[in-house]
Amino acid sequence: MTKLVELEKITAGYGNQVVLTEVSLTIHERDFLGVIGPNGGGKTTLLRVIIGLLKPLSGSVRYFAEGKDRYNFIGYLPQLMHFDPKFPITAMEVVLSGIMAGNRLIRRVTGKEKMQALQLLEQMGVFHLRDKAIGELSGGERQRLFLCRSIISNPRLLILDEPDTFVDNRFEHDLYAILRELNERMAVIMVSHDIGTISANVKTIACVNRNLHYHRSNIITEQQLAAYDCPIQLITHGNVPHTVLQQHEP
Repeated sequence: MTKLVELEKITAGYGNQVVLTEVSLTIHERDFLGVIGPNGGGKTTLLRVIIGLLKPLSGSVRYFAEGKDRYNFIGYLPQLMHFDPKFPITAMEVVLSGIMAGNRLIRRVTGKEKMQALQLLEQMGVFHLRDKAIGELSGGERQRLFLCRSIISNPRLLILDEPDTFVDNRFEHDLYAILRELNERMAVIMVSHDIGTISANVKTIACVNRNLHYHRSNIITEQQLAAYDCPIQLITHGNVPHTVLQQHEP
């Protein structure tokens, strides 16, 4: 399997506060990793280290990208996207801005790229909003829009921090179907508190609670969560297969 990102013995935090300790993780092409863990356990910090927004206190991060891949290597959908609702930009322009996000050269958007943006808006069910100002959109509509923005450059790795936070129930099923389709051509890392969703969609799971425990399985149980000190309640509907993994050594 081709490596995309490799973290080795990462310790990271903010100021004097250490959030992650001795974390190692390798992301390969077409991985679909679900990241779970308690609030404050370091999930978002892990994402920030992978993206390059946070420099680790120790350890190393290595990216396996060359040439133009370096500029559009990672697509990122944060849990909250901060913006000025009064800024005069349309939904279509927001999506197209993703093409320039990792590109150092300022250039005009091509007709092919505009067509791609329209296709993404259609896929996300917000095509009818393409000329609307971003400040006029609901939280769920903006989340779909920012997802379009994060994938328009066809990154090799897509990172999503709780993408279902503002998504309505009607679109939630479509969202994960889209992510599975995207996973055929890019690796995906997804943080979620919905353990049922994680089990149903990802290929492997990592629990982050200061340390990182990685499992080559998409199945998780309450016993398993307790085994590696990951205090999350497991709620499922219907018949969800499960297995119990070995307890982690302290």
